[in-house]
Amino acid sequence: MAQRGRPTLQKRQRERARVEKQKDREARREVAKERRANAPERSGAIDPDIAHISAGPQPMPEWQAEVFAEAEAEAEAEAEAEAEAEVKRSAGEKPDA
Repeated sequence: MAQRGRPTLQKRQRERARVEKQKDREARREVAKERRANAPERSGAIDPDIAHISAGPQPMPEWQAEVFAEAEAEAEAEAEAEAEAEVKRSAGEKPDA
């Protein structure tokens, strides 16, 4: 019966790869540590990106408020036209169509 040889070569390669990977990780950790140490300090504990946001409902953005105002104006004009047509109908006149 044939016996398998010892897997020393494969095992050595695996161990080398593992050690190399550990060195890469350690190098990345060192770079990250240096980057964090050299980063500018934050002023206060509040994130500046969200400092202006308050709890509760938020105001509508300008572009959305403009669109909303235009839609309201159109609906108002449509309602006035409908009311005018109703007045003409009740007075017995033919509506403009």
